[in-house]
Amino acid sequence: MIPRPFAEVASVGVAVPPGVLTNADLTRMLDTSDEWIVERTGIRERHIARPEQTVAMLSHEASLRALASAGAVPADLDAIVLATASPDRLLPSTACDLQALLGAENAAAFDIGAACPGFVYALTVAEGLIASGQSDTVLVVGAEKLSTITDFQDRSTAILFGDGAGASVVRRSTRPGRGILSTFIKSDGRLAPLLYRPGGGSVDPISEKVVCERSHYMKMAGREVFKAAVLAMADACDEALRRAGVSADEIDLLVPHQANLRIIEATAKHAGVPMSKVMVNVDRYGNTSSASIPLALEQAVSEGRVDSGTVILVVAFGAGFTWGSAVIRW
Repeated sequence: MIPRPFAEVASVGVAVPPGVLTNADLTRMLDTSDEWIVERTGIRERHIARPEQTVAMLSHEASLRALASAGAVPADLDAIVLATASPDRLLPSTACDLQALLGAENAAAFDIGAACPGFVYALTVAEGLIASGQSDTVLVVGAEKLSTITDFQDRSTAILFGDGAGASVVRRSTRPGRGILSTFIKSDGRLAPLLYRPGGGSVDPISEKVVCERSHYMKMAGREVFKAAVLAMADACDEALRRAGVSADEIDLLVPHQANLRIIEATAKHAGVPMSKVMVNVDRYGNTSSASIPLALEQAVSEGRVDSGTVILVVAFGAGFTWGSAVIRW
């Protein structure tokens, strides 16, 4: 087996729609309050894309920033791996639309449907493409327009989700000891009905019935999802650290999926990482699913919390159920 690290995360770039939906806005739509939302989730606002802003467009903006930061151009890309739970359409993939927008004529392009840990899954695939010799430079993207699959009549989900995109250039490691030290991905499809979209797929295609039942929107059993998320994220942290051969004390920054502040706090406590070393921006963006980790990572970079040699633990959990983690030395 080729010793790690053989792939490095060279950059991160993000794109966020300018439109903001605050908790105060939601109180005019739903029977809720700012205090109720903040107490249960830690969320204060989320960004919502305009109707004409597509997932591919948000991905394009984030990708251009990631490419510029890495000193790369679209022609350098051998592959584009795009994670999303809210693709612009079912056929073709959003990754192919992104490839066309970028003009990345040398890249294979495909989507990954792994919900909130999608960026971690895509990162794992990118590392594998590089390790196998298939690729030298891969664009990893997590992008969502969750506002289009959120039921704004359902208080349990309407308060949670937002839109955004994040991208990273992943390439063959050029610095000894720097790069992806470990990855871990896992799933349990038996728990799918706790967080899913019942209608709108090939089992129950879009129809008047589906629209009237509002079954094309996300449905969630919040209490059960919370319990599963805490257990799975704890498991993912343990496994990523074990595979990387590092201890919690060696982690400089924990970047967890930004779904709920209480889940973040529970994850940090289990991992043995103090909250002073945890990146939190769920208050600004809400749950952006696969875009969550790159949005948080980019903010950490821009705030100077990440430098050459910084050891980062990323971890996420989402619908599927799916979960995953990675340890990266920047």
